[in-house]
Amino acid sequence: MSEPTARTGLPNAVWALGLVSLFMDVSSEMIHSLLPVFMVSVLGASAVTIGAIEGIAEATASMAKVFSGALSDRMGKRKPLALLGYGMAALTKPMFPLAGSASAILLARFVDRIGKGIRGAPRDALIADLTPAAVRGAAFGLRQTLDTVGAFVGPGLALLLMVLFAGDFRAVFWVAVVPALLAVALLALFVREPPRAGAASPPLALGLRGAWALGRDYQRVLWVGGLFTLARFSEAFLVLRGQSLGLADAYAPLILVALNLAFSLTAYPAGRLSDRVARVRILRVALVVLVLADAVLAWAPNLPTLFAGIALWGLHLGLSQGLLSAMIADVAPAEHRGAAFGWFHLLTGVLLLVASTLAGVLWSQAGPAATFIAGAVFAAAATLSLHRPGVR
Repeated sequence: MSEPTARTGLPNAVWALGLVSLFMDVSSEMIHSLLPVFMVSVLGASAVTIGAIEGIAEATASMAKVFSGALSDRMGKRKPLALLGYGMAALTKPMFPLAGSASAILLARFVDRIGKGIRGAPRDALIADLTPAAVRGAAFGLRQTLDTVGAFVGPGLALLLMVLFAGDFRAVFWVAVVPALLAVALLALFVREPPRAGAASPPLALGLRGAWALGRDYQRVLWVGGLFTLARFSEAFLVLRGQSLGLADAYAPLILVALNLAFSLTAYPAGRLSDRVARVRILRVALVVLVLADAVLAWAPNLPTLFAGIALWGLHLGLSQGLLSAMIADVAPAEHRGAAFGWFHLLTGVLLLVASTLAGVLWSQAGPAATFIAGAVFAAAATLSLHRPGVR
């Protein structure tokens, strides 16, 4: 699976890793799209309980990413940690249909997010190890595309199965176990890790000195990624904007479907293009698209305009997210790629929480328009970071 395909020049193992992401995302989204309703209507959980569970789960994932990335560098192996992370996620899937209380869901989400944290940085570092620099943008764009396909196929399957199973949540959750097992099997059988040159890397400090030790070029890209994240916020606010314009709750999933469809259609072409032109030029376009998306969403008078803004938001994600990963791979020392991706994921996770908190405050104090206008201002300011020396 290390040989390149004739059509794309990408190693077959990169395609396999993309399909691993797709199947695991289908499984996860089949469950997560129904989980809040299941917890309230079946388990009797409160909104506070749901919020606490999600907060604990995401914080756990962010912290695990730094440690797993650095550990993969130290071991000289990426695949075992990626397999451990995906395996943990797959093992949690039967816990959801078997759950009889909110505490059981918390345990399942906790283990699932630990698995996600463990696999994220080693998987991205493995893609960088597998892929020639000339097609690195395409490789990360492909993985992002396949992952995002799973993000809208999963909820769609969940809605269809809820109809077929007459609203039986647990039956849908059992079906979600199947793609998770397929993801683990694909990784185990069809991804061969390339041999690492030399010995395992020396240990890297896990504090701020660790990120500092990765070099100035890496720090510049980390800065760019951080500003990009501050310029956007949780997609939950897109759903809230739809509700403010009269979109019925039953149709709220259509917002995420539209978003992820635009995202998935553009991530791979943007990645391939970035292998031919400077990545920073595409990132500048992405910021312009985000400003336009924020402006449309701020002043949208009706639902058709709302969905135009949603499509622009998805286009911005497709133009930027895979490219930022490729830029990390471009500048990170090969022996410390795992730690480099770990720090990147941690920083963007924390800043997304900050951006979403600020968006929530603005929403409650000044309304939806102010939230999206502020996002446009942040996006415009972020363009200045792309003119810093060393960012390419």
